[in-house]
Amino acid sequence: MHRFTRSAALVAVITLGLAGAALAQDAVPPGEQPVDPYARSSANAHATPLTDTRVFEAFHGKDGLARIAADTVDRSLADPRIKEIFATTDVPRLKRTLAEQFCYVLGGGCDYTGRDMKSVHKDMGVTNRDFNALVENLQWAMEKEGVPFFAQNKLLAKLAPMQRGVVER
Repeated sequence: MHRFTRSAALVAVITLGLAGAALAQDAVPPGEQPVDPYARSSANAHATPLTDTRVFEAFHGKDGLARIAADTVDRSLADPRIKEIFATTDVPRLKRTLAEQFCYVLGGGCDYTGRDMKSVHKDMGVTNRDFNALVENLQWAMEKEGVPFFAQNKLLAKLAPMQRGVVER
């Protein structure tokens, strides 16, 4: 049986954030300098990386994280509850930036090139129901990869605080 935790529900915020990054328009308000949305800025990951390398290793390194990110996105694209969120998404970029973010917060030595979660999700109307569905997809992807439950929870705990900047209603 698949185990779901309260913190697991919060991780969907991240995945939705990356989906939103691909959806968000890059229009610059008058009087402001344009920002390169592809600039490397691990500060946008909004988390301090873990230092325990055992957790990163439990995800099977960068290759495992790439598989988890890709599987999560593919499941979400096929999920009738949330597929519309991903309708105009740059899928290859989403998969890449999601894997980068996971790698960064797990201390894998990656840079995160995605945008920050709050600005990406502004006016998207993300609901708790949306991100709960996405968390289920992420958990299934982690299970498929054989990531131990303790390691899943470490990642989810690092991602959970981002919920406040993402869910709007």
